[in-house]
Amino acid sequence: MSSTAAFYLLSTLGGYLVTSFLLLKYPTLLHQRKKQRFLGKHISHRGGAGENLENTMAAFQHAVKIGTDMLELDCHITKDEQVVVSHDENLKRATGINVNISDLKYCELPPYLGKLDVSFQRACQCEGKDNRIPLLKEVFEAFPNTPINIDIKVNNNVLIKKVSELVKEYNREHITVWGNASYEIVEKCYKENSDIPILFSLQRVLLILGLFFTGLLPFVPIREQFFEIPMPSIILKLKEPHTMSRSQKFLIWLSDVLLMRKALCETPQLASKRKFEGHCSYLVVSCYF
Repeated sequence: MSSTAAFYLLSTLGGYLVTSFLLLKYPTLLHQRKKQRFLGKHISHRGGAGENLENTMAAFQHAVKIGTDMLELDCHITKDEQVVVSHDENLKRATGINVNISDLKYCELPPYLGKLDVSFQRACQCEGKDNRIPLLKEVFEAFPNTPINIDIKVNNNVLIKKVSELVKEYNREHITVWGNASYEIVEKCYKENSDIPILFSLQRVLLILGLFFTGLLPFVPIREQFFEIPMPSIILKLKEPHTMSRSQKFLIWLSDVLLMRKALCETPQLASKRKFEGHCSYLVVSCYF
């Protein structure tokens, strides 16, 4: 390689690095600042599963009483098109009855068992007396000013439309965020109602990581407003350490190194907040640009 070619190559690379650093530090030079909807440092996963029966009104009431900043819940739709709050589509784990929510009318849904295993922590149970599966509109009515994170659990057009209608009916577009790990579901949510902030899908999380480690993140506009990922180390709470191979432990460690980076969390495009959900810890980030 000639000295001239090397000079141009190094100049180009240097210019790229300097530009990337400046835009990473001052993203408003390229991107318009988004309107900040709300902040939430403490988010109650399934209403604080581990402290009460998950996704029940009692769980949500307890979480709000102790000062949570945001409720997280999961939605499904019944046979008579009622939007209900439940993590599982099949109710075997939660009620002991092997039936799908979508196959029953709301009035036919069985009650929760009095005690449930916490699915994201080994040897942990939650219990409570409130064993009724609530409607989403009940949660909206009970907590009109509390931000809510809605996980659309199934790829169902009617469910997405009904949730959007409820959010608009209760005037909650400014304090609601919705989405799923599925890229297709998030896309449908955005197309249905672009005024409701959306979560990053898994596909988009991987894209953000790729852009960050290649220095390209500052050049790309971000449509989503909440970057939510499970902390990889949570897997260690689900399995006995001695049952895991060295390669599995290495992958968990590597994922933790790549995802739980202070530099990524402090990126001005992604102003970070740690999210503690009941007994389950996530990293959640609000995107301002």
